[in-house]
This record gives sequence, structure tokens and C-alpha cells, in this order.
Amino acid sequence: MIQPELIADYQCHIGENPLWHPLEQRLYWTDITRGKLFRYDPATGKHEQCYSGPPVGGFTVQADGTLLLFMARGAIAQWLDGRLNYIIEEISDERESRFNDVISDPIGRVFCGTMPTPTRPGRLYRLDPNGVLHLLLEGIGVSNGMGFTLDRRHMYYTDSVARSIYLFDYDEKTGALTNQRIWLHTPESAGLPDGMTVDAEGYVWSARWDGSALYRYTPDGFEEQRIEFPARKVSSVAFGGEDLSDLYITTALTDGTKAEEGAGAGALFRLRLGIRGLPEFFSRLRI
Repeated sequence: MIQPELIADYQCHIGENPLWHPLEQRLYWTDITRGKLFRYDPATGKHEQCYSGPPVGGFTVQADGTLLLFMARGAIAQWLDGRLNYIIEEISDERESRFNDVISDPIGRVFCGTMPTPTRPGRLYRLDPNGVLHLLLEGIGVSNGMGFTLDRRHMYYTDSVARSIYLFDYDEKTGALTNQRIWLHTPESAGLPDGMTVDAEGYVWSARWDGSALYRYTPDGFEEQRIEFPARKVSSVAFGGEDLSDLYITTALTDGTKAEEGAGAGALFRLRLGIRGLPEFFSRLRI
């Protein structure tokens, strides 16, 4: 039985968005609702909190090495050496919401989803390098994990409430998404699909909120592997390390206790399975 390695336990309320910073050779992740960012250096084993402020639902690494934070109220800001430079201070339609999972594409655009509000479902936007924000999708339960197929012709997109991972035709030249269809629909008894990533073989890794597991699927959507975690809410997954063969997984401790949610709830884990990932694309917002 595969045993995930515990790396750091900050008892994150919603640990999310693990992302490898290739220029720093460190992993970053967020505790969304508590407004904290953490980072881990595998070369030294040191991990630390590096940010405290408005909630950060997701973030990307800019080509210059700074972080681009997607925050509460639709705010988007560059973070450098502890300082925030706001690019968008708020989106009027997202004042009661916040960003959730985000992903950069090969051109440096960012697809960024928002949470539902009491009066409407979530949305998916695309932020172009020139700073223009486009609304792409509405009516989303909870906007979550995204990824691209190896040929860059399709994009995966997760709606957790719908228990579905969709596949879109993706146009790299324009950033357009078309021809939405269900790629995977998860059973109600197995929790909700959350964050995801794609490995170098084109297989999809999907974290399972309230499902205590991480799943690996073939490009055709068949379950190839399931790894159990000592945490009910497995929230997201990313590859990291010098050769991208380390798999980092975040979990959440929401409103429960360790006794209820699992001994590893709220912690960061690592798996070394001999499977390599792909480098994430840099965002290239011209600031």
C-alpha cells in the first residue's frame, strides 16, 4: 500500500493550489480562507509561511518569477517580496465571491474561476496578457481544477458540484473554449472532484474532496490508480522537484477536527511514484 509522505502540517482550513516555482525550486501553496501562503524548499526541508493578507484562491508564477495572486472580491495582484501591486482591485460582479483554481496557458493567459454567491453560481474567466478579462462560462457549481492535453488542443475543467470534469476544444492562438462535453462524471459516493493536473504521459490526476483519495485516469477516462490519504478532503495536486517527479498534494481541515477529518487533514503531502509531470506554463501578464 502506498503511504503518502507528510511534508508540512499547518492545519490549513482549505489547503489548495500547490504550485512548483521552477525559478526558485520551491513549492508554494495557499490556505484560502485564512489568507496565508506557504512555501517548501525540498533541498533544505525548510517550509514557512510567506504571506498573510486577503484570501488567495489561486495563483500563477509570472515569467519574471513574481506570483500573480487571484483573490477575494475578484482582485488580482502581483506579489513580490511581501508587497502587493494590484492589477484589478475588484470585479463588481464578484464582490461577494472569490477566485478559486486558476491555470496559465501556453501563451501566458490565465483561466480563473470564481466561487458561487448566495444569489448566483460560479463563473470562469480568462485574463489575457494585456490585462483584459473575459467572462467565458456561467452557471458553475464550484469552479475547480484545470489542465491541458498533451497536444494542447483540449482543456480539462472541473465543476465540483456537478461532480464532472469537462473537456473543451481549446484554441491556443485565441484562448477560446468550445464544444464542452463531460469527460468524467464521478459517483456520488466517492466525493467531489477538486484540483487536478496532467502528467507527462497524458494521464489525469484528480484530487477527491470528501473522498480521501487521489485518482489517476487514462486519457480515455478510465481509473488507473487510486491512492488513499489520511484526510477526507483531498483538495489539489501538482508535480514538482528538479525533474518534476515529486507529486505534491494538499488537504483541508475545514470546520471539523482531526478526529473527524483524518489525521492528515490540512497537511501537505508528497508522493514519489516514478511518474513525471510537465512544467506548468508561466503567466505573462504585462504589468
